[in-house]
Amino acid sequence: MGNLEFVETLVIGSGPGGYVAALRSSQLGMSTAIVERNQLGGVCTNVGCIPSKALIAESHRYELLRLFSSADAAVSFKNAQDFKQGIVNKQAGGVGYLLKTAGVSILEGEARLVDEHTAIISQSGQEQSISFKNAILATGSRPIELQAFPVGGRVLSSTEALSLREVPTSLVVIGGGYIGVELGQMYAKFGTTVTILEGGDQVLPGFEAELVGPVGRQLKADGIKMITGATAVNVVQSADAITLHYLKNQEQLHVTAEYVLVTVGRKPNTDGDLGLDRIGLPMTSRGFLETDEQCRTAIPNIFAIGDITSGPALAHKAAYEAKIAAEAIAGLSSEVDYRAIPLVVFSDPELASVGLSETEAKAKGIPLVIGKSSFGINGRALALRETEGFVKIVADPTSGIVMGAQIVGVEASTLVSELALAIEMGATVEDLAMTIHPHPTLGEVIMEAAENVAIKMVRGESGK
Repeated sequence: MGNLEFVETLVIGSGPGGYVAALRSSQLGMSTAIVERNQLGGVCTNVGCIPSKALIAESHRYELLRLFSSADAAVSFKNAQDFKQGIVNKQAGGVGYLLKTAGVSILEGEARLVDEHTAIISQSGQEQSISFKNAILATGSRPIELQAFPVGGRVLSSTEALSLREVPTSLVVIGGGYIGVELGQMYAKFGTTVTILEGGDQVLPGFEAELVGPVGRQLKADGIKMITGATAVNVVQSADAITLHYLKNQEQLHVTAEYVLVTVGRKPNTDGDLGLDRIGLPMTSRGFLETDEQCRTAIPNIFAIGDITSGPALAHKAAYEAKIAAEAIAGLSSEVDYRAIPLVVFSDPELASVGLSETEAKAKGIPLVIGKSSFGINGRALALRETEGFVKIVADPTSGIVMGAQIVGVEASTLVSELALAIEMGATVEDLAMTIHPHPTLGEVIMEAAENVAIKMVRGESGK
């Protein structure tokens, strides 16, 4: 424990929201401290975004290796886990380095708010009181645990699923959202027999059916069995297996595997002894904190960002809000603008969406014109043997301003940034179409989709 007694900005939580908030606060000249109870970098760096994407990338490399040699899954998976941990260690170390070089004081321990300007930091039986002018709450979220499926033994959350030392022979995933699809597909590529149970009509229920189609086909090609319209009931564990009972069409069925992975969402870390009740900070029925356009809560000097606020639980949303909150504390007029938050699934092929979708526009009665272009005719995609998927752009039929875009295909996670920028700056489809894209590259698919919208506008076609 240090002897720090007062800071202008206290940040609680060091995930992608917290550490970015602390950095920006310090850069703006405010004395800043950050509190972390576990590991610097939070869930994203240590047991979330970074390790999962490392293992996903390694599963693709293993899949390619199998095309040209007799690669051993067990050895490859062990190497993948070692590689993943190296990346995690490097990233976490990088967070610490950035904070220290920026002059941010790092406090290890559990923070609890005593009043609107005081917190107690507890670690190993020791306590330290710290006063602050402003606080930014960035405590993140954790996997939702179902009462019938408590994590332990052969029941895994995403955290445990990322740390298995051997490739499981079989795995049942409860929940066909992005985490379930990403991790299920990763393990399937390493040779695991995977079954995904999803309560809705399709996996990845937040995306349009035509976007999910190519992913669904690849899931089947990877040997993954998808059971939709299914409700998990309970599990029975034995020494070497676990049996999951579920309901489908009012019929009780079961499936047996080595592990069950529960991926039914995340819940905000606003409970426990953080002290929100103590200081009278109201929460929604789901445990979220309500904030204004500057991420300020009902208590003016306390801000909240990331997974503890409403909206998608995304690392880049948290980092974006972090900068707004820190700048607001510094007296700047920064405000959030959520028009262009990309949603990305690191499936195979990848999925990405930003802004308004065709389905949303039609549901709200918003006039639109759409244009598509396929990866199947793109030279770079052909060279990469990744021709599945397309780009779809949604635009205003009068002005041509880009309102939204969706991508399913290779490197969708990277390509979506160009479309997010287009929405952010109010660009038109003509701006995209007239931007010279290098050849042969995947970005040409965006250019061609924009050209197709522009042609429709010239012809007077809208809503198509």
